[in-house]
Amino acid sequence: MNNELTKQDIEIMQKESDHLRLVVLPEAIEEVKRTRAFGDLSENYEYKAAKQAQNACKRRIRYLDRMIKSATVIEDDTAEDQVGLFDLVELWFEDDEECQTVSVVTTVRCDPRQGRISKESPMGKALLGKRVGDRFEVAATPTYSYYVQVRAITKGQDDGSAPIL
Repeated sequence: MNNELTKQDIEIMQKESDHLRLVVLPEAIEEVKRTRAFGDLSENYEYKAAKQAQNACKRRIRYLDRMIKSATVIEDDTAEDQVGLFDLVELWFEDDEECQTVSVVTTVRCDPRQGRISKESPMGKALLGKRVGDRFEVAATPTYSYYVQVRAITKGQDDGSAPIL
């Protein structure tokens, strides 16, 4: 596993991991201890819920730590007139005859419903490096593709507002 992440991605993930490890996990451990005292564990819903919350916290910490450890730090080195990471891009979809604004982000920040597409997605791969006026094909599957045109690029930067998923 080798993840391409920005410095900002890693910082956000490290902060979340530290918060989970130092604040949330100790609270979850205390809750498990407290609910264990309620009696028969086979019928103790509060204990089961507390254990599930503790395990979810531990899983998230392991995930974040693995992502940080295996990360390769990337920087956006595209020219001023090219699509790069975190730029807002207005696209014209020929088949649908409609415009859509998207931003290409790292895989841990993508949320297509919010217009943030992964740089590893077919659209993200095809879009990076394009210029205003470029028309290109996006191969969604081996048997289906569509054409898109770049209408406008607004240069952006990673402000840390997109959550880590």
